[in-house]
Amino acid sequence: MSYLPAIASMSLGRAWVHSMPEKLARASEAGFKGIEIFYEDLEYVAKDHGDVSPAGLLNAASEVKKLCDANGLTIIGLQPFLFYEGLTDRQEHAARIEKLKLWFQIVHIFGTDIIQIPTNFLTEKVSGDMALIVQDMIEVADLGLKQDPPVRFAYENIAWGTYIDTWEKMWEVVKRVDRPNFGCCLDTFNIAGRVWADPASSTGKTPNADNDLKESIERLVQTIDVRKVFYVQMVDAERMNPPLTEGHPFYVEGQPARMSWSRNARLFLYEQDKGAYLPSVDVARAILKDLGFKGWVSMELFSRTMADPDRTVPHSHAQRGITAWNRLREELSL
Repeated sequence: MSYLPAIASMSLGRAWVHSMPEKLARASEAGFKGIEIFYEDLEYVAKDHGDVSPAGLLNAASEVKKLCDANGLTIIGLQPFLFYEGLTDRQEHAARIEKLKLWFQIVHIFGTDIIQIPTNFLTEKVSGDMALIVQDMIEVADLGLKQDPPVRFAYENIAWGTYIDTWEKMWEVVKRVDRPNFGCCLDTFNIAGRVWADPASSTGKTPNADNDLKESIERLVQTIDVRKVFYVQMVDAERMNPPLTEGHPFYVEGQPARMSWSRNARLFLYEQDKGAYLPSVDVARAILKDLGFKGWVSMELFSRTMADPDRTVPHSHAQRGITAWNRLREELSL
C-alpha cells in the first residue's frame, strides 16, 4: 500500500453549519481519496430527517455512505468513541458497550473496519489504573473480533488526556491489550502538542521542548510496531499570543489549555502565515519515513473557522488540506 490522502469530515466545517453533501463534494473535488466520519455528523444528518433513534442513525449512515460513494471517497473510519476506558461507574461502562453495538452496525454500513477511540479526558469518575484501562480495551477488542468482518480499534493519545496523554502511555496499553485488531492512530498535533508545545506558556513551548521531542520521536521509531498503526493524522496549530491563560478569548475555566487550544486553533501543515509553529513535519517524517508507515494519511483539523457560516468554508478548508498534503509529499519524497 502507498500513501492515501484523507480528510476528517469535521475539518471541512461544523456539522450544524455546513451540510454533508457540500463537505463531501468539496473534499472529492480537492483530490482527497478518503474521509474520516464523525459520529456528530451522523447525528446532524439524522436530525435533519427528524429521527435520531438508532434506526434513524443507521439510515443516516446509509445516506452518508451513498454520498461518499458518489464522490469517490472511501470512509476510513468512524470517530470518536469518547469517554470509554477506565470508568469507575461500571453501569456507565455497560452503557458505552451498548452504544458500541450500534457503532458496529454503522461501520458495517460504511464499509470500513476502524473505530477510533481517543484517550479519556474526563476528570471525574475515571481511573488511571492501567489494569482497568487494559481490561476495558480487551473487552472492546474481543467484541470487535467477533464481528463479521472484524472491527479494528485505533487508540489515540490525546494531548490533554487525564491519564493517557503521550504516545508512550498509549503504546503501553496497545502492547498489553495484545489483540490483532487493537492498534493506534498517530497524530502530529497530539504528539508535538504534548511534549513540545504549551499554549499556556509565554514561549509557546515546554521547558526542554526541542530535546524532549527529538528523544520522543527517536523512541517512537525504535518502539512502535508499524503494523499496529492503522492510520495517521497530520496537523499543526497556532502559537497562542498572548498565552492561553485566564482572560484569553479561548480560555474556559476548568478546561485544560491544550483542549481549548485544540478546539479553536489548529491549522494545516505549512500554514506559518496563519501562525502555525509546531514541528509537525519532523513528527510526520518520523512516522512516514523512519517508521515506514504506509496507508491512510488524514488531514484532521479543529478550528473556530469551521463554525464560520460562509459557504466557501468547505471549499477553502479542502483546498488548504490538500495543499498541505501535496507539499508534505514533495518535501518527504513520498
